Amino acid sequence: MSISASLVKELRERTGAGMMECKKALVSTEGDLEAAVELMRKEGLAKADKKAGRVAAEGMVALELADDGRTGALVEVNSETDFVAGGDDFKDFAANVARVALASRPGSLEELLEARMDDGSTVEEARRALVAKIGENIGVRRFALVESSDRIGAYVHGSRIGVLVAITGGDAALAKDIAMHVAASRPEYITEADVPAEHLAKEREILTEQAQREGKPAEIVAKMVEGRLRKQLGEMTLVGQPFVKDPDITVGKLLSDAGAQVATVVRFEVGEGIEKKADNFVEEVMAQVRGA
Repeated sequence: MSISASLVKELRERTGAGMMECKKALVSTEGDLEAAVELMRKEGLAKADKKAGRVAAEGMVALELADDGRTGALVEVNSETDFVAGGDDFKDFAANVARVALASRPGSLEELLEARMDDGSTVEEARRALVAKIGENIGVRRFALVESSDRIGAYVHGSRIGVLVAITGGDAALAKDIAMHVAASRPEYITEADVPAEHLAKEREILTEQAQREGKPAEIVAKMVEGRLRKQLGEMTLVGQPFVKDPDITVGKLLSDAGAQVATVVRFEVGEGIEKKADNFVEEVMAQVRGA
């Protein structure tokens, strides 16, 4: 049957649920708005959306590798509390999302959410069902697919940091060592060539002003600036960083000795970039007292 846009809009306003869920509910109830509201409440869809505004900055990263070791999927799934993130239901959901991402190769987060899981439900439907069951906001925040013509280095530290590295040359042990290094040292770029020119120009400008304030001659200032810039580049690039397992050599030297190169690096850390709400227990108690 035909469902009007205005009816869908009204149901969305009543439940806070997504457009597709609202339309499906209205089709199922033959356009009966009240019955659709009741149906969505029973299915937990309205409940899920009411929790969608709550900050979910805990959670875990999950990783899945193809059998040939040349493709990997990395996902971050968030919850409101680390207690929920440690539960089996949450862990199973995150692992399933990673498997779906690897199998379906989505081009966007929206496509991943619409991809089908083993039981036939979409990732989004499974997410909503988990929200209804657990009672916390759950979110699939991001994913990455990494491919290599040779091999993928993969590493998960605990459940909060995940790394995928596309590498050519070397062996599986080297690939894992590089992934572990990335997890620990968080390089911003792979090589100096990957650093944007505008970033270099800005850093050179800042370093020049700092050096000039020291009252050095112009030729000394120029040498100081380039020296300090090289040090910064070493700190921010993967190949310039001291290798975590042997600080006497750089990662670049390690790769060169093995005849290997790194093409792609992806590093996810749970909650990075999410502004967490700082709870103030005193204010919370006072608010309850005032309310009473």
